[in-house]
Amino acid sequence: MEHLMYDEGGLWVYVVVTVLLGGGGAFSTGRALARSWHDWPMVIVAMFGLTFGVRFIHFALFEETLLSLHFYLADFVTLCVIGLLGHRYTRAGQMTTQYRWLYERTGPLSWTEKPPVA
Repeated sequence: MEHLMYDEGGLWVYVVVTVLLGGGGAFSTGRALARSWHDWPMVIVAMFGLTFGVRFIHFALFEETLLSLHFYLADFVTLCVIGLLGHRYTRAGQMTTQYRWLYERTGPLSWTEKPPVA
């Protein structure tokens, strides 16, 4: 149970390739899908291809396992979390900018309805 998230390349390879490179792509994908008003399940669908690309970089540059369900799922979950964060962050900005008379931002990832004007 020592290497649940990363392959024989080590933790630094996982952080650089999956979290930084793949995570940057996942965050951008989530933002792009939110800007085109797609719902969050579309982010999960888009992460399948991005995860395969990240696994290929692990394989081609660091001679790690290409077709391993375990590491594919670990990368997939990581990229989904980052992609969904990008989607939610952008959607919160959209809702409070486009509909400023209805919603106000309550945090970086959330918004709420404004109280009715008396």
